[in-house]
Amino acid sequence: MATRSNEKASRPVGNGRGSARRTELLALAAELFARRGFSQTTVRDIADAAGILSGSLYHHFDSKEAMLNEVLGEFLSGLHDTFRTIVDESGTARETLDELVRASFVAIDSRPHAVALYQNESNLLMSQPEFEVVAGTSRKIERIWLQVLVTGRESGDFRSDLESGIIYRFIRDGVWSSVRWYNPRGKLRHDKVAEQYLAMLHDGLLAD
Repeated sequence: MATRSNEKASRPVGNGRGSARRTELLALAAELFARRGFSQTTVRDIADAAGILSGSLYHHFDSKEAMLNEVLGEFLSGLHDTFRTIVDESGTARETLDELVRASFVAIDSRPHAVALYQNESNLLMSQPEFEVVAGTSRKIERIWLQVLVTGRESGDFRSDLESGIIYRFIRDGVWSSVRWYNPRGKLRHDKVAEQYLAMLHDGLLAD
């Protein structure tokens, strides 16, 4: 289904109750998209889960593409701002990288549906022009991480024989794919999982 104009993609609602309802609908859509897949989830599915008619959903959003744009746009924008603040406020490249990893696991714990949705639909988001804003924010996030890795190579914090782009992909995929198995009610909370990851990243797997 093609989206309509950008002006109509996210209709503002003038009162607080309407805004709260939009937030509820977006959270519900994010969960369904993450669990079933974006292409397999229909507007009727979302409306049925919300206990409303499909026409009522269109009062808030023009299409399910508009909902996907808003869910991931808000999530990635907030993530970008968090990462940018970490870079601005941290010290060495190693300290900055550690904080970026920790913040990523916080996001996995607090926004699992948005994280899983982005992981599952990244190819769609990068190939369709209607999701260009989301794709653009994703590229900005990638540049933040790459700059930290390059800075670390230049400062001697990180090994100079390792390619920053490859290391970024190893870290990115290792961290974000954990949304598929991380259990917030499991033995280890997200902060402990982050420290386990950082221990392997810095010291490796083999015992001395």
